[in-house]
Amino acid sequence: MTPSTRARLNILDLVPVVEHGTAAEAIESTVDIARHAEQWGYQRYWMAEHHNMRGVASSSTAVLIGHVADQTQTIRVGAGGIMLPNHAPYVVAEQFGTLATIHGDRIDLGLGRAPGTDPLTSRALRRNDAAAMNFAGEVEELIGFLGEPDPEAKVRAFPGEGTNVPVWILGSSHGGAQVAAALGLPYSFASHFAPAALMSALEVYRTRFQPSTSTSGLDAPRTMAAANVMVADTAEEAERLFTSVLSRFHGIITGRRTGLAKPDGDVASLMATWTPNERAMVSDMIRVSFVGTPDQVRDRLEEFTAATGVDEVVVTCGAYDHDARLRTFELLADAWQ
Repeated sequence: MTPSTRARLNILDLVPVVEHGTAAEAIESTVDIARHAEQWGYQRYWMAEHHNMRGVASSSTAVLIGHVADQTQTIRVGAGGIMLPNHAPYVVAEQFGTLATIHGDRIDLGLGRAPGTDPLTSRALRRNDAAAMNFAGEVEELIGFLGEPDPEAKVRAFPGEGTNVPVWILGSSHGGAQVAAALGLPYSFASHFAPAALMSALEVYRTRFQPSTSTSGLDAPRTMAAANVMVADTAEEAERLFTSVLSRFHGIITGRRTGLAKPDGDVASLMATWTPNERAMVSDMIRVSFVGTPDQVRDRLEEFTAATGVDEVVVTCGAYDHDARLRTFELLADAWQ
């Protein structure tokens, strides 16, 4: 596979807060990585909405997108994604319309329908369960506010209308694939933590895709898939660093969500301390993870993109140390190009 035929490479930053670290440090790290990613040729830099998680600092996603866009020049910055039923579509249109007004055609808006949090926090967010059931309608309403100006409309987004911010549908099941296909929108699958339905969801999206005439729509399917990566000069060092990611997933399934942990030993030794059920659950969640030297990770990513046929891949790195995260993205960019 030649560089010209490789899927485009993007970054998903969960803005991790490390153990005994602060949100301010996490955001500072994100800005630094985004600046470097721009220099290294990454196309998109996305952040995701999460709430009530000690180890994640991306809860106010639109604010953070604006901050990162302020500190960069050319890389696309966006949401991967905004959990739309947590918000009124009109408010999201105003937020992202404002971002696009400030930063021009550099803003992406990925939309999901999961809560991005626990049930108690969902209630604190005043999440609209009816909106979640009518996700496609909510997406259409939002796109309408961002579309071409309609002087006859009683409700208009200022700023917002006419910005035509590109909208992606995100998902980890067939539901999001069906919505993206019906509306003729690009589709990104969350295979970095929920890979089970990856291939079948992509098939659903492609076979049911309906070309769209809207300014936000497509005339042919466009797909992206997410992957965990950890790249180092040696495979042993990459596996050591990856134990931080394993600890984070273990915390998710056991309900102990803390800051990102320091790397601890090696993968086999860490997983040996868990119950068989915990090992199975984490192993299933991290199936789309590529860990090793630059050439090893590049080759496995190439196999992954060839098997899935995706147009773009978005990678996330959960290294504890900031320099190790930077090094992963630098080494991968060099190998990919």
